[in-house]
Amino acid sequence: MSADVSPDLAVKVRTSTGRLHPLAALVLLAVAVRLPLTFWPNVNHPDEIFQYLEPAWRMLGHDGIVTWEWRDGIRSWFLPTLFVGPVILGDWLVPGGAGAFIVPRMVVALASLSIVISAWFFGARVSRMHAIVAALVAAIWFEVVYFAPHTLSEPLATALIVPAALILTSGPSQKRLVIGGGLLALAFVWRFQYAPAMAVFALAACWRQWRNAIPLVVGGLVVLLLAAMVDAAHGVVPFEWLILNIKQNLLHDRASEFGVSSAIAYLNLLSIIWSGATLLLLCALWRGWRHVPLLIVAAVVNIAFHSSIAHKDYRFIFLSVALLIIAAALGSADWGQMMREKRAWRPWALPVVAGGWGLISLGLAEATKPMQDNWMRGTGTARLAAELRTDPELCGLALYITSFTLLPGRERLVGGSPLYALHPKDPVAKGRLPALAQKHEPAFNRILAPPDSASDLPADFSRRSCASMGDDGVACIFARSGGCDAAAAGPFAINDVLVRLNY
Repeated sequence: MSADVSPDLAVKVRTSTGRLHPLAALVLLAVAVRLPLTFWPNVNHPDEIFQYLEPAWRMLGHDGIVTWEWRDGIRSWFLPTLFVGPVILGDWLVPGGAGAFIVPRMVVALASLSIVISAWFFGARVSRMHAIVAALVAAIWFEVVYFAPHTLSEPLATALIVPAALILTSGPSQKRLVIGGGLLALAFVWRFQYAPAMAVFALAACWRQWRNAIPLVVGGLVVLLLAAMVDAAHGVVPFEWLILNIKQNLLHDRASEFGVSSAIAYLNLLSIIWSGATLLLLCALWRGWRHVPLLIVAAVVNIAFHSSIAHKDYRFIFLSVALLIIAAALGSADWGQMMREKRAWRPWALPVVAGGWGLISLGLAEATKPMQDNWMRGTGTARLAAELRTDPELCGLALYITSFTLLPGRERLVGGSPLYALHPKDPVAKGRLPALAQKHEPAFNRILAPPDSASDLPADFSRRSCASMGDDGVACIFARSGGCDAAAAGPFAINDVLVRLNY
């Protein structure tokens, strides 16, 4: 993709982008399919709660669960600080934790509209049809829609990188270079693991004219200075989190504790999730190369980089998915152009291409086991949490052989009530869980535990509701009547246990 824009292409862009009605309609369509999902309580990964929303909640003076990442200082305060506003607004609108969960998801979902708008302008460089098809696919493609409301660094960074790629590949002026550099720097702070992919666009902008690096770097430094100020405001050394993160995950290989996969795991997963459409998408990408080669190069670089890391999550390559889908959409628009060359097919060209994308996206949205699990992950836990949060008799909750990572955050679970954990790997509790549950029973009147643990629990606890925890089995609420004595809790407050587990 050339950074230079010919006069003819500039005319095309002005002509294509001058009429905003199709773009406005596609943005509204994107909003319509995203906002309802902000109320659907699925969780892609515990990080969206415990690395971002829970720290934002703690910044407001509330109690919360503190994970090892925050104790070891490997996370930036930038994103939690940004989430403070939406958390405050959400809790004001819907007190009790639900609003503080939903409103930040709305903000992230709306941020993903930048991908739709950028896709339009990538297509507008070619033709009106390419603009419409690219923006439509970015608006409705199931993976982009699925990740849109999740408060994770990957979709948020992608919402910055895609418009930065647009700016840096369109004959960037000094002003555009500054803006592009700022967007990439902010994406780096939010998801520094995307740096190799971002370097593709930065190098392309400077390849022919190295002087372009000056405004690019200036824009980046302004953002990095702001990020340093945020770190300092929280009493930490600016960017110390970055050094500690690399030390923990690359040198000490801490991330591997959470699972390892083969080098080709991402390719396997892509082939599973894209299923029968994989070959068609590859053909569309082959056509799309002529329009946006840098998008495909950056996507491949990102997949290659993350494939070299033992611990893998599909969310890590979300940037690649978004870039590849835009490129494939532009390639498919070429087929639409071919159809338009035949008079009989001319009126049907755009409906056929657009309809094909819609049907494929809808079909793949829950056609595979990974996507079915994604849509439902966390919903069972949310139902149990809602029951506990509205239980007027709850005065203390114990997690019995139940991981906190399955939970939707402290406030949505127990409100201001004490939260305890009896974990089999806790060095204080190991091998004595039934006895400890009996001994410390006065501290809690509700227990969240697997159903087959019923015989381990005190006799006066009876089973109530149960719900699926996905791959982690089933959990049930066990309840007894009467109040609680926090003094009987011993050393089993949730954060004390997590310190001992180093988790």
